[in-house]
Amino acid sequence: MNNKAEDPNLWNDANEAQKLMRERQQLDDSIAGVKRLEQQMLDNIELIEMGEEEGDASIVKEAEDALKALKAESGRLQVEAMLSGEADGNDTYVEVHSGAGGTESQDWANILLRMYTRWAERSGFKVELLEVHDGEEAGIKSATILIKGHNAYGWMKTESGVHRLVRISPYDSNARRHTSFSSIWVYPVVDDSIQIDVNESDCRIDTFRSSGAGGQHVNTTDSAVRITHIPTGIAVACQQERSQHKNKAKAWDMLRARLYEVELKKREEAANAEAASKTDIGWGHQIRSYVLQPYQLVKDLRTGVESTAPDDVLNGDLNEFMEAALAHRISGKANAVADID
Repeated sequence: MNNKAEDPNLWNDANEAQKLMRERQQLDDSIAGVKRLEQQMLDNIELIEMGEEEGDASIVKEAEDALKALKAESGRLQVEAMLSGEADGNDTYVEVHSGAGGTESQDWANILLRMYTRWAERSGFKVELLEVHDGEEAGIKSATILIKGHNAYGWMKTESGVHRLVRISPYDSNARRHTSFSSIWVYPVVDDSIQIDVNESDCRIDTFRSSGAGGQHVNTTDSAVRITHIPTGIAVACQQERSQHKNKAKAWDMLRARLYEVELKKREEAANAEAASKTDIGWGHQIRSYVLQPYQLVKDLRTGVESTAPDDVLNGDLNEFMEAALAHRISGKANAVADID
């Protein structure tokens, strides 16, 4: 690859040159990461030996804690090494939709939106809010965010599905336990190397007023745009920009990304790989349950991974679930896990 990068004719094709340089940088980063982990592991092993010789328990404890952190980081690098899908390295769109249940489900959808935003920020990704449809009393009916960063789609792709919450409702004066559902839909940003043709005559374009808190033009002009692809029924919306023209351009990008994700799903199904599919938002279709009452447990129904710290999970501590789901998806092995009450 270095020989190609040093070829004086490389920049005759700017797109190909940029693709090659991105791949080279990613390989350099991966190699540097492995070397850094190796050196840190050796340094900490040496510190442990030194601490044991000198009888300094604090040095030993500090080095052991560092090794535990290195183990977690090496697990993340190992998972990233498996992200070799066609679009795994791309940015990703994430849609959140509340299920039936009014305010309860809308509040749950808002909690999920916050959870994925926190996870992305903790992982070093950038997040943009593209569209939000507020609930009548609290929460959101739907929202779309854009997560930017290398392997954003690869990490997020197994999160598509229905997420179930069990808790004592803060909106119920009788403090009864409620079950709420919301769905997550993940699809990759289509980069310049992927050609997706959309016939505009197959689409319906609607404009509407942006919703949200304050700001010039908000709720005063029809700047938000929704595009519906009639043959597939896929609909996307964007209200991020103050300009209708810019929102329309972003919505077209989102639609092409959704159509590309549909094509990726067809390819995976043809290869008998497990693919996330959009289903009814309700019982029998959930991929993960979050129980806050009468006990505290988050359980992934595909892999069996559990956490007894739901507050941490809802604050973005999702890597353990994502890593297990990615390994499960790559292995293609079925894992029947019983639901929890």
